[in-house]
Amino acid sequence: MALLQGGKIRNYCFNEEAFILLGKFRLTKNMIAQIREMIFDLILDEEEMQQFLKRFFPDPSKGKNLRKRIMEAGAIAAYHQQTDYPVIHIFVSDDARQFKLITKEHALCWVHDGRNYKRLHPIVPLYKEKLEKFLDRYWNYYAKLLDFKENPSSQKAELLSAEFDKLFSTRTKYQALDDRIAKTKANKTYLLLVLKYPQLPLHNNDAELGARAQVRKRDVSLHTMTEDGTKANDIFMTIVQTAKKLGVSAYDYIYDRVSKNYCMPSLSVLIEAKKIAEINNNAG
Repeated sequence: MALLQGGKIRNYCFNEEAFILLGKFRLTKNMIAQIREMIFDLILDEEEMQQFLKRFFPDPSKGKNLRKRIMEAGAIAAYHQQTDYPVIHIFVSDDARQFKLITKEHALCWVHDGRNYKRLHPIVPLYKEKLEKFLDRYWNYYAKLLDFKENPSSQKAELLSAEFDKLFSTRTKYQALDDRIAKTKANKTYLLLVLKYPQLPLHNNDAELGARAQVRKRDVSLHTMTEDGTKANDIFMTIVQTAKKLGVSAYDYIYDRVSKNYCMPSLSVLIEAKKIAEINNNAG
């Protein structure tokens, strides 16, 4: 949640939305009523939140998951009512439960969904053949969604929606595959949000790859020894990865800044220019 607010210190808001979320998180009516009586309409900082949880759960060995649910409800409600940063309305993610209530609409990543089929390891040759044939149809449909993003229309959207229903109503008599197909079909609303918003990406691999760069560096370099070292490492990694996404040489950019030549535009200027170019392309 802090990332969506530029690293701002997290607050917890217990307005009406927070209590609706607590109901969705399946807290008991009695527990929700107790929480409402204690902190309704309050905004708590991190320290105050932890103090409340200690009062509500005196035994530290109990209520671990309930603590998380209460904090999530308060954090989501606080995010939605804050005005310092634009509230994101659409989020693309894997099928992790914690992401589904952050935004008004939630799209699922097709690559993550496709990976679930790779977890099937049939031994029977006939089942292997069925899986391979279905995956060919799966990725052919994905290619049609990519084409739709380039030239969207309401007519194409209707056809792709109908084709989705047909494809994911397939029955192969390979039970594990049929179960997996049914799960994909159940996520139609989230997987086909792109038909409503063609500008949405079909996967969130770019975000994953960005995080993976930091993990790989940690695997090689272990960890930093000081807070200053951590900040320096994060800044350097951010510059390198941002330059890479913008098609800029990170070496040239850092040299330009260290030498104080300032011949190259700043990364923030390049980001803004890229954003404007994308908006113009979508409008056209």
